[in-house]
Amino acid sequence: MDVELQILKHLPRDAHPTVAIIDSYCTEYKDLFKEVRNYECFKYLHLGIISPIKRKSLPEIAKVVSINSAQLLHHFIANSDWSVEQLRSR
Repeated sequence: MDVELQILKHLPRDAHPTVAIIDSYCTEYKDLFKEVRNYECFKYLHLGIISPIKRKSLPEIAKVVSINSAQLLHHFIANSDWSVEQLRSR
């Protein structure tokens, strides 16, 4: 959807796209995340896990997915309001 239209209608913005296979897979879990930023972090972690980097640490994943700080990913894992139980049951 057009970003300007989303703003005018006060709709949440769409998540930034990643790789088609990650976007397709993660769509099944989108409703588990209240905020689009949390859903994006979920997708970024999946992208980092399948990437060819040697160390699958948050700083390395942040670099490979081109986000400024691993702090965003850390906050997603440690403090966000998504449910591990719901994710596992899905």
